[in-house]
Amino acid sequence: MAKRQEEEKNLQEYNEAKEGQLFKKKNIKELIAPSGIDASNIDHLEIISNVKKYARSFFVSSLPRMCTFPELFRDMYFFGDINTSIYIKPVQEAKSQSELNRVINELETERIVAADRGNINRESNLTQKRLEAEQLRDEIAAGFNKLYEASVISTIFTYNLDDLNRLTKLLATEMSKSLVGIKTAWALQEDAFKSNLPLMEDKIEKEHTFDRRSMSTVFPFTTSEVSHPTGIPFGFNKQTGTPILFDNFHSSLTNYNMVIFAKSGAGKSVTMKTLISRSSLLMGIESLALDAEGEYTIVAESLGGINVVLSPTSKTVINLFDLETETAKDEITGRERLVLNIENKVEDVTQSLLTMAKGSTRSKDVNELTKQIIAEAVSEEYAALGITSDPNSLYEASANLNQNDKLYRNKKKMPTIGSWYKRIQRKSLENTNDDYRFHYSYLIKVMKQYIREYNGQMAYFDGQSTFELLEGAPFINLDISQLEEKFARPLAQQILLTWIWEKFVKKNSEDKRRARKKRVIVDEAWMLLPYPEAVDFLNTMARRARKRNVSLAVVSQRFQDFYEKPEAQAVLTSSDTKLFLAQDKAEIQYLKEVFKLSEGEAGFLVTCGIGEGLFKVGQETAILKITPTQKEFEFVETNLNKLIENRTKT
Repeated sequence: MAKRQEEEKNLQEYNEAKEGQLFKKKNIKELIAPSGIDASNIDHLEIISNVKKYARSFFVSSLPRMCTFPELFRDMYFFGDINTSIYIKPVQEAKSQSELNRVINELETERIVAADRGNINRESNLTQKRLEAEQLRDEIAAGFNKLYEASVISTIFTYNLDDLNRLTKLLATEMSKSLVGIKTAWALQEDAFKSNLPLMEDKIEKEHTFDRRSMSTVFPFTTSEVSHPTGIPFGFNKQTGTPILFDNFHSSLTNYNMVIFAKSGAGKSVTMKTLISRSSLLMGIESLALDAEGEYTIVAESLGGINVVLSPTSKTVINLFDLETETAKDEITGRERLVLNIENKVEDVTQSLLTMAKGSTRSKDVNELTKQIIAEAVSEEYAALGITSDPNSLYEASANLNQNDKLYRNKKKMPTIGSWYKRIQRKSLENTNDDYRFHYSYLIKVMKQYIREYNGQMAYFDGQSTFELLEGAPFINLDISQLEEKFARPLAQQILLTWIWEKFVKKNSEDKRRARKKRVIVDEAWMLLPYPEAVDFLNTMARRARKRNVSLAVVSQRFQDFYEKPEAQAVLTSSDTKLFLAQDKAEIQYLKEVFKLSEGEAGFLVTCGIGEGLFKVGQETAILKITPTQKEFEFVETNLNKLIENRTKT
């Protein structure tokens, strides 16, 4: 019995020993260490894991005499694949006082020696240093300041040694711009690397003395503020609670364009309406919206603007051949003069007719020969009316008036799609070139649907324009929501853009002292992207808008479409203001790549609420919360259920 009990005891002790050996706790170093680190090199480490990496550690060796928050170590913090650790040790007041007194005595001794030797410059420099040391000592004694000892250690990582050497030199160069000296932890790479791990242990202790003010400059935490001294209250900065004043035409911006991207229901229409209404009332900005969804009608009514509906049943006619003079400034004399750019207009009309000819199927039968036929006929249409690059050729001649007296001159009636179509028919009969025969025949067949004489279903672009845009109107809304969505609506967007350029944008003088501030809103811009001619004109408009003191605002919910069409990204690069409201998870990766968003910014855009977003103006970024007033909600609200609820209450 005793023997059996002894055997069981021995077995239990064996199992406990085995279990203890098996489940022995690992220390922190064993838990975080990679598979292996080769520390045999004196100026870098080799980290052997799934993929071999190289690491080199540095420490800050010298600091500037003056530093500014948050510029001191900014270049180091954001220098690619780099880790930075800062060890801060408060210095006791008694020690601070004794050290500063010692420094003051040494400086005074050196000053006396310099004075005896007649070295005036050195004496003046030492006097200034002594006064600064005395001021710091007095501030510490009064409790207004404090001394700290701090060491700054960084480790940079690469996948090959050449990149490590190149980036080492680059980092040293960048840091030297702010007078910060860094040195490689030569022969101390292992200790420096350990010091940069989350072990809270400084093994190299390359310390510098900071006071409270200079110590604050090493922290990387900054809150960006987007605000102009002039502008409209656009919303609130969610991080600071301060209001954001936004001036779309501020001189600090390289251009006045803006883009807004958001998923459906995130609040982009409400945001745009709020911007339009406040800009009109507070800054006198004239806005024109290309309304693809019929959402801006009530804004036009509320602001006393104009609402124009384009539909198959309306009597509204838009003539894409409309042409206006524009004011240009002579580069040599600086004088302004009227010009008539007939060549650009022929190209714009040709591009629109080309889109019409391709149709919703974007027929591949349309090629350069087709474009040439279209362009020749367009040019001949203007020439037949005597319209040339001379601004006077746009008006009817009168024997009773001076040639330059524009007060009572009548403008000529413009060519139309109908007159252009008849010219194509005549040229087809006169054509003897076999290469052109198919293209004439194709144009005569497909373009008939746009001709009023043949009762075409899209004849609302054929004829003289039935209305003029009134100068000084606070808001003009061109509603195309009743047109067929697949092709008619994008086509109307393109044609109206060219018409808006003639009738709305070009009327702004190049002289910024007299030019009014104008904004053109292209709603649901993703509809244009399948049509190359439309995208090309949108890009051109984005580039030329600033010259006319005009802001182009592109509003869309499908950023992926812009991402997949590189030629459309020129609109993004020509926009200094960007607003991203809530995004779908499927879209956020594209935004993150194109606009270099951080992980935190990308995560916020997936989870943020309605009316919240990321507001980028130039180089500044803010977390924006847009909240219209109760009165504004009466005409900016787009949620149908809330509109019904509000009407029930009233």
